[in-house]
Amino acid sequence: MQKRLSTIVTCVLMLTIASFAADKKPAAKKTTGGPDKAYLQKIWDGWAALDGSKQAEFYATGPHLYFDLAPLKYASWDEYQAGVAKLLDEYKSATLTVNDDAEIHTVGDTAWVASTVKADMMKKTGKREMATFRWTAIFEKHDGKWLIVHEHVSEPM
Repeated sequence: MQKRLSTIVTCVLMLTIASFAADKKPAAKKTTGGPDKAYLQKIWDGWAALDGSKQAEFYATGPHLYFDLAPLKYASWDEYQAGVAKLLDEYKSATLTVNDDAEIHTVGDTAWVASTVKADMMKKTGKREMATFRWTAIFEKHDGKWLIVHEHVSEPM
């Protein structure tokens, strides 16, 4: 009986020690000063102006992956800007609104956002298109400015 009790105590002790020794992730250091909803809206207002060249101030240069509605993907800001220019040329006006479901998470010099975006666009043909896009973006702070280094825009089928 005493041997059995000793075995149980040993097992409990080992489990207790193992729980303290287990790898624990350090708590993420949250910081303030990341992009806010007004900044996100400024980005979408720029797209609503239908001139992608003016959006360069929000995007990191170099090899970064961007997914858009069409085509499937771009491997850099230069590709993205050129491809989207062709798409935007079909429209005469647009209103793009970041919805109230926007989530913004900032840790150090990195931030990620997720939101839906209401789109109300008028084609040059006169056809009105309304939709809700899904938007996810990853930002990095470069020289004091939050720049998008990855973006995914999609529309539910």
